[in-house]
Amino acid sequence: MTGLRYALIAMTVLIVVFTVTAIANGGLNLITPFLMPILALSWQGQFNIDFACYLVLSGIWMAWRGGFSGGSIALGILAPPLGILFLAPYLIYLVGRSRGDPRQLLLGVHA
Repeated sequence: MTGLRYALIAMTVLIVVFTVTAIANGGLNLITPFLMPILALSWQGQFNIDFACYLVLSGIWMAWRGGFSGGSIALGILAPPLGILFLAPYLIYLVGRSRGDPRQLLLGVHA
């Protein structure tokens, strides 16, 4: 779990730096650059759709992991639009809370 924790910390730092830089260079307009390649049916659009599916799946997992309680549903709704910026810190928290038990980390209330 130590390796996972370090990887998640590195991902969080990387995405924060990249996000701040992207906002400084291009503003907050995320929707147009995300949707235009999809509408053009390009390879970048294919990647964007594939990535969006991963994000939705992470949200469904977060809600399921918490037994679809109100709080876990809220987390599941936050996960897709915020991506790894949200998921990595949340997983760092869960690694600590689960005391390194992979079953507890992945299964939550279902463990």
